[in-house]
This record gives sequence, C-alpha cells and structure tokens, in this order.
Amino acid sequence: MHEEEVLGKAYDARLMRRLLHYLRPYSANVAIAFVAITAGSAASLAQPYLMKVAIDRYIAAGRVDDLDRLAILYLVILVVAFAAEYVQTWTMQLTGQRVMFDLRMSIYGHLQRLDLKYYDRNPVGRLMTRVTSDVDALNDLFTAGVITIFGDVFALAGIMIIMIGMNWRLALVAFSVLPLIVLVTQWFRRSVRESYRVVRGLIARINAFLQENITGMATVQLFRREPLNFAKFDHIDATHRDANISSIFYYAVFYPAIEAISSLASALIIWYGGGRVMQSALTLGALVAFLQYSQRFFRPISDMSDKFNVLQSAMASSERIFKLLDEPLEVKTPERPVKRQKPVGHIIFDRVWFAYTDEEYVLQDVSFEVRPGQRVGIVGATGSGKTTLINLLLRFYDVRRGRILVDGVDIRELDLAELRGLFSLVLQDVHLFSGTIADNIRLGHSSIDDQRLKRAASAVHAEPFILRLPEGYQSAVAERGSTLSVGQKQLLSFARALAFDPRVLILDEATSSVDTETELIIRDALHVLMAGRTTIAIAHRLSTIQDMDKILVLHKGKLRESGTHQELLAHRGIYFKLFELQYKSERQQEPLELRTQNSA
Repeated sequence: MHEEEVLGKAYDARLMRRLLHYLRPYSANVAIAFVAITAGSAASLAQPYLMKVAIDRYIAAGRVDDLDRLAILYLVILVVAFAAEYVQTWTMQLTGQRVMFDLRMSIYGHLQRLDLKYYDRNPVGRLMTRVTSDVDALNDLFTAGVITIFGDVFALAGIMIIMIGMNWRLALVAFSVLPLIVLVTQWFRRSVRESYRVVRGLIARINAFLQENITGMATVQLFRREPLNFAKFDHIDATHRDANISSIFYYAVFYPAIEAISSLASALIIWYGGGRVMQSALTLGALVAFLQYSQRFFRPISDMSDKFNVLQSAMASSERIFKLLDEPLEVKTPERPVKRQKPVGHIIFDRVWFAYTDEEYVLQDVSFEVRPGQRVGIVGATGSGKTTLINLLLRFYDVRRGRILVDGVDIRELDLAELRGLFSLVLQDVHLFSGTIADNIRLGHSSIDDQRLKRAASAVHAEPFILRLPEGYQSAVAERGSTLSVGQKQLLSFARALAFDPRVLILDEATSSVDTETELIIRDALHVLMAGRTTIAIAHRLSTIQDMDKILVLHKGKLRESGTHQELLAHRGIYFKLFELQYKSERQQEPLELRTQNSA
C-alpha cells in the first residue's frame, strides 16, 4: 500500500493541466462560478463600508432622512451576496459531479481494456479505491478548491487595500497578528498532512481486506477463521479511527485558534482605534468598519489553510489515477487489422514460447495444428501450461516467441474484438453476473432473441431446471450465482456458449467440479455444443476426452505426445501413465460391492 501513503507535492503543474482537461468541457460553468464568486466577494467587501458611511455621514450627523435609502441599498447587497453564493455553489457542485462522472467512466473504460497481466499484480481493493475515494478527492478540488481559492485571494486583497486606504496605521495594528496566523497555519498544515497520509493508506487497506475476505467468506467460515479475521479487521479499522480522531484534534485546535487570534486583532483595533476616535483622529464609522473587515480578513485565511489540504490530497489522488490511466496496453488491436473471409476455425501454434515473468518459460517451443471442425483434447499435470495455451489463443497475453495463426493469419494482426468473437470459453469456475437467468445467457447482446436463447438452453438440457425456478428465465441470479448449484451454473455457461454460436469452442476443465449424474447430463450437452465446431478441451478426467479426434499431452511446458486415445495408450508414454494412475484412483474410490461386481 506504499503508493497510497505517498502524498507528494501540494501542487504539480503537470497534474493540474491534466485535471483541467476534464474541466474544459464545462468552461462556461466555471466562468459563471468565477463571476458569481467575484460578485459575492465584492458584495461582502461593500457591507462594512456602507456601515461606515451610515454611521459617519448620517447617524453621527443626525441625518436620518436618507438613512432608509442606504438601508435598502444594504439589503440589495445582501440579496446579491446570497444569489452569488447560491449560483457559485450550485454551479461548482454540478460541475464537480459531471467531472467525477467523466473521470470514473475514463477509469472504468481503461480497466476494461487493460491486459490481464495488470490484474495479476494489482489487488481489486486498490483498484476500487481509485474509482471511488480518489475520484471523490478530486470532486472536493473542483467544488471547493480551484475556483473558490480565487475568491479567497480576491477577498483578502480587497480587504487589505480598503483597510490601508482607510487608515494605514490602524491597518498595521490589525495586521500585527499575522505572524501568529502563519505559525498556527503551518502547524495545522503539517499535522493534517501527515494524518491524511495515514488515513489514505488505511482506506486502501480496508478496501483490499474487505474485498478479499468477503469474496472468500465460504473459506473463512469453513476453516473457522472468523475470530482471526475479525481481529485483523478490528486492528485496521481501529487504526483508521485513531487517524481520523487525530485529524479531528488538529481541526479542533486550529479553528478556535484562528478565532482567538481574530479576537486579539479586534481587541487591538478597539484599543488603538478607540484612542484615535477619542482624539478625533479617526471616525467611529471607520472603527466599526475596521472591526468588520478584520473579522472578514481571517475567515479566508482559515479557509485557504483547509483548501491547501484539499489541493494536496487531490494531487496525490490524481497522481494515482493518472498512473492507472497511463498504464500501457500491450495487447491491443493493430492500427490496420487484417480483414478475413468467413472464419472456419483453423488454428496453428507455431513454435510458441511464453513466460509470465522474465525468462521463466511455462511454454517452450510448442507447435500443433487444430483443423476446422476437429476436436482436440489437452491433458497434462498441474502447471504444465494447458490453460496458458488458451490465454494465448484468446490474446489475454501475447507470445514471447513464435506465433499463433487463426485461419492462416497471425492473431496479433487481427482485430481483438473480432478474434475473441470467434470463441466461446466454458470454464470450470463459471462467472455469473447479478441479473436474471436470461441476462446471463445473452450477456447484453440484443441479437440473441428469446427464441434463440430458449433453443440454446433446451439443447444443453438447462431448460428443465430453469423452468423450475420461480420466474423461469426472468428469475434473479445472486452475485456470482451463489443460489445455483455448480452443475446448474455449468449448464448455464453451455447455454451461453451455444447462444453465441462460436466458430471455436474452448472447454477448460468444464466437468471437473460436478457429480457423476450431472456429468452425464453435461457430457450429452457437450456433444450438442461441439457438433460442427472446432473444439479444444482441457481436462483432468481423461474419460471426458477419450473420443476426441486428437489428444495433446503437455509436460513441463513442452508438447511431449500427440495422437488418439488408443494411439497414446499403445505408445505407453506419459499419457499411458496418467491414464493408469487415474484409473487406479477411480477404482479405489468405487464402493467395494461395485468393484466386486466389475471384477466378476
């Protein structure tokens, strides 16, 4: 979580330029807000001066006849100030929400395009922090930072000019407390900065911890880790609470300190200014106006100190966001993809080498051919590279050396969406989305109408269990399909694959997690799926691929054997040993009575 804890510079011109790029489409809103802030600041500056005029020119002189007109003017200025504050707040909040929307869409769009390699090394909780907390920090910058700082600076400059113009000696008395303001502000800024750094890191840790443990709740409960995990979360959450309490302490000291210094300045103004009034060197109206200006003078200072922290947190968040957005896409569609004729599903692996990290190759010089309509099984021990073959074929990763051809064209020269549209992938661990049964079969593709959807479900024997659900195809699916059995989820994945009518079907351990009865149903569904299609099936159960046209045997990243089931058994090599071991294992798991009957 190191990058979560680094705050960096309070202002980075490069990052600010990129942030303003998102603000540019709403420049009209920004201009309106700027005008409103300027008008509001001018109205605020006019109020004490009108009070001075009322006292010196009318009240002190006993001219009460024209006082009502001045009161009406004062009321108009108050209305203008209110209207300006309303326009500024509404406009900037609206703009901030739109910028947040644009940023989140940019981040999510980029996350969808990023290579799987990026997700291998970045926890989901941290990525969630980018889309949520970091974008929220930028919203604070746009709504309460960028434009309002100009309003504070304008107000401070205006107050100082007016006070010096009215009486420079009294102005110096009022400004004599500024060194105290600087000291308190610097202490506050440094302290809150450190507290904020800790809070940011702990928020990311909380997100990552929750995502990991809620996703794995079944494992947590199975192995009775609830007390241990609760204690870990208690520690993280308590540390986060203490860090927030620490920041509350700094705010609780800072704002009263500013108020106390402001009161000290008022006392000095009354002490020195009161003496000047009694000496007739200063009017009473000017003294009252000075008191009001001094109170207005310290408010922007405290606001700017808080906005400094908003700016700093926004810079840190923007740096993390842009680091994500700048993450390069290694696997992408070429600028001029090759246009192909109607696909037939002819696949060639030509001397393919691949390593996930450095030079630790998980595939070494692998070559084989899958002809159109051919059914090919892939077997091998865990870690032999079976799933890696599929990841490379679908271009989730790119080969290091060699090439993969689909219908005679290197897959790196094809449009990425068009390439993946040739395949349907059925995994051992089926991923279902929250929604309905129908939604999880068509996955948002409107081209798959209800008739085609039901025909696919019926063909793979999924329709019987679907119709038993309360609302049939419109029945709700819980997150990750937790309300469905493993076999039901597998049948849904087959229906999904058939509905998309792929040219090439890929099965990755599709029957390894189901019971024997369900496996028989799934095998029948597989025959429907594979009919007329090129099929590549990865399997641990050799019984599921015995009738394949060709079986490839991988061992330690190399293709060691290739042939039909009978040919490989006759060869008495690796496949023969795998088959013998699995046959013995299955025999040992059979009930004693069944083994006796089979022997007889």
